[in-house]
Amino acid sequence: MAALHLTTENFRKEVLEYEGTAMVDFWASWCGPCQMVGPIIEEIAEEVKDAKICKVNVDEQPDIAGKYNVMSIPTIIVFKNGEPATVSVGAKPKAELLALLR
Repeated sequence: MAALHLTTENFRKEVLEYEGTAMVDFWASWCGPCQMVGPIIEEIAEEVKDAKICKVNVDEQPDIAGKYNVMSIPTIIVFKNGEPATVSVGAKPKAELLALLR
């Protein structure tokens, strides 16, 4: 399944009210490192079945990015049962991103 694109309309339902693990990639189309991480996030979305993999475009959804103090992108926040559990800033290889889910 492809990564779920989040907006202010569906963020609460898909992440904050989700009972389980959700990885959220905060990104922008103009960001070079984000372009490197994007395909990896999509691969993870296809492979991982026990977590929800999501993306937030910070240019289109600045309110969500602001709420979680996203100052640099890419930023990956892993939520567990609706609460932020792990934050990773900057481009990372796939193995490091997968490790965030554990």
